[in-house]
Amino acid sequence: MEEVHISAMHRDPFITRELQAIEQIVRDETWLEGERRRNFVSPDDPVVRENVCRVILRIGAQLRESLGGGESQHLPAQGDRSQAC
Repeated sequence: MEEVHISAMHRDPFITRELQAIEQIVRDETWLEGERRRNFVSPDDPVVRENVCRVILRIGAQLRESLGGGESQHLPAQGDRSQAC
């Protein structure tokens, strides 16, 4: 999976922490799917991507709160979540 690079003018500390948390979710879901299949799985695998989206949608509000973002404008509003992934 390609790393996301943020331009210098968009290096908001909240976004940086949010991306780090999402990268960890991708690593975890890749490892879990590899264990389930008992084989190597790429982070770009469709099942991994679907699982990552589900985790982020499930914990998104908690993630924003824990990272100090509160009601963030960085992620879609609750009504727009179907378009997020």
